[in-house]
Amino acid sequence: MSKDVTVVGGGLAGLVAATRLAEAGADVTLYERRPAVGGRVRTETVDGFTLDRGFQVLFTSYPTVADELDADTLDIRRFAPGATICRPGSRSTLSDPLRDPRGAIPSLLNDEVSFSDKLRTLALRYDLAKRDEEDFFSGPDRSIREYLHRWGFADDYVENFVEPFYGGITLDRSLSTSKQVFEYTFRAMGRGAIGVPAEGIHAIPEALAARARGAGVTIETGEDVESIRTAGQGRIPFRTGKANDDGATVELADGSTHETDAVVVATTPPEARRLTGVKSVPTEGVPNVTGWYTLPAGESFETGKRILLNAAEESPNAVIPMSEVAPEYAPDDRALLAATFLGEDSLERPAADLRNDVRDALAAWYPDRDFAGLETLDVHRIRFAQFAQPPGIHADLPAPDDPEGPVVLAGDYTEWSSIQGALESGQEAAAAADEYL
Repeated sequence: MSKDVTVVGGGLAGLVAATRLAEAGADVTLYERRPAVGGRVRTETVDGFTLDRGFQVLFTSYPTVADELDADTLDIRRFAPGATICRPGSRSTLSDPLRDPRGAIPSLLNDEVSFSDKLRTLALRYDLAKRDEEDFFSGPDRSIREYLHRWGFADDYVENFVEPFYGGITLDRSLSTSKQVFEYTFRAMGRGAIGVPAEGIHAIPEALAARARGAGVTIETGEDVESIRTAGQGRIPFRTGKANDDGATVELADGSTHETDAVVVATTPPEARRLTGVKSVPTEGVPNVTGWYTLPAGESFETGKRILLNAAEESPNAVIPMSEVAPEYAPDDRALLAATFLGEDSLERPAADLRNDVRDALAAWYPDRDFAGLETLDVHRIRFAQFAQPPGIHADLPAPDDPEGPVVLAGDYTEWSSIQGALESGQEAAAAADEYL
């Protein structure tokens, strides 16, 4: 007789856990409170433009991407390695000469970064390439800024390149995030590309959901879970009318209940803490604001498919040439740009002020062009874009089997805040749930 498993939450972690458990023979039902799966990995369409919910990218070298996704099916559109460092009247390329030979000479001539720091970057890359996968999120920790200082990088390298570039990855331009995140992502960029699916970032959860349904998972959207009761808490399951000594009961918001042998909680961190009572689930979030902009019809915008880093000001942190990298994101005659803004203050700033910052920055970087016609398509204000990752946090994150009874956690907050962390946590949660079955 097959076992019954309930998955609460249809983000990346929940979908992976559900699929793996179904492929192992369990009867799996997944409840997602939103109308569609995906969690924070979502896409919307506005006036024919494809807008991801916040600027998000996929690191193609993440190990779990090969495990859980078919990169060829996703049709990844790749950014050029490195970035363009921008300030008024100046744009300079800093690329990876090992992966981008055409960018080697411009990078060598880049006077924003000293030659010794360029050599130091290659040495850091070589050092991280030798590390084992399991070594990155263990051992002593410190901030990214302190880590780079100990490596000997000059202040101008950190301020001109690392602050805006890793501000986009960690949503923390102060570089107070754990150096473990820096090390892992820096190695990932040396091994593969950064890109987006041609159809939008939502193609990732859609591919995972298709695999889940193919494995036999029942996905119920628009269903919110109110509570979870394990047998020891005395809840009487509706199906048998007697106490379930080994399982749990899931109560939906409409009052109906579902008796199950095991539960995977794959919700947001605050909701996971509420449902399970596990106090080590992190609930402090880092915000992000992404503005989406377009130029008048017929006006192209080319950067060599590189992200534009703001080395002079903090707003915007960066400007991203989305339609140049992924032409499918925009109608044929339009250019689509994304701009990222960091910090709590950006959550409250009017959309017109954010647009003016982007327009002024572009005009300063490209003094021969007119950006007066820059239009706002949408602004995404996300209060909990990542969980905060100060030094030392990864040693204190919850384990999948920390909840009482046959209940396990699945979410990047059991690993680290990223698509890799979410996919890996789904794998670990499925293994933990299988122990109860």
